[in-house]
Amino acid sequence: MKFWTVLIPCALAMSAPLCAETLTNADVLTLLDAGLGDEAVIAKIETDQGSYATDTATLLELRTRGVSSAVIAAMVKKTSVAPAMSDSAADPLAPHFPGVYLYDDWSAEPRMWKIDPTSSTQTKTGGIFGYALTGGIASASVKAVIPGEEARFVSPKSNPVFYVYLGNANGEASGTFSTGFGASVQSPNEFSLVELEQKKGRREARIGSMNIAGAKAGVMDKDQIPFTYEQVAQGVYKLTPETALEKGQYGFIFAVGGGAGPGLVGSAGTAGARVFAFGVGE
Repeated sequence: MKFWTVLIPCALAMSAPLCAETLTNADVLTLLDAGLGDEAVIAKIETDQGSYATDTATLLELRTRGVSSAVIAAMVKKTSVAPAMSDSAADPLAPHFPGVYLYDDWSAEPRMWKIDPTSSTQTKTGGIFGYALTGGIASASVKAVIPGEEARFVSPKSNPVFYVYLGNANGEASGTFSTGFGASVQSPNEFSLVELEQKKGRREARIGSMNIAGAKAGVMDKDQIPFTYEQVAQGVYKLTPETALEKGQYGFIFAVGGGAGPGLVGSAGTAGARVFAFGVGE
């Protein structure tokens, strides 16, 4: 007797998840007709799995059957599930995680490749000899250093297409595009497309300069590669370089941080740069 007393409850406990029910509109009506109050029915809707019809005609019918607005609202809320996010769906209008994506239309099955941002790990100053020799009259360039000689994703096409998803599923700004001090990138107009110079074990991008007159942070106009962009949905943009890109390493760059004067070049302009790197060519 003791054996069965222990075994049966255990068996019931083990089988309970297998017996989990999925509530429907009919189940809700049955519970209400049985005299359960709104609070109890709503609690069951919120805790159990549910598959409810919530089209306008059905909601009106539920209301005529005496179902309260609170119960109907709980059913609708349970049905409203956030769309699944993707990091590879080829459809630009499908929900994607925030980020910059390379559109792969050269493979047998088109898809997106999410380019993870890389923060520059070092600051390098070029032309410092001329800067020192001329007492600061000649400019010294400041470069962001990116680890690795090559990007993870390479486009075999010279005219790659990119998509940028700036916001989260709830429409809020993503930390991926935070520029510091509570601000974030609002459009691709804040990006700079540049060619990265390959060195041993690293890539470099010139994003600042300094001379006796002061310091400048940001990519110089002559180093920027023009690109066009168009908004295809709220917070979603399509980016295309205006001219064909030669074989090499490239990146979309935006600065993180803020400041003014020489300190800007040493911090926000370089070490605070965020780079979405990619390659072109087989």
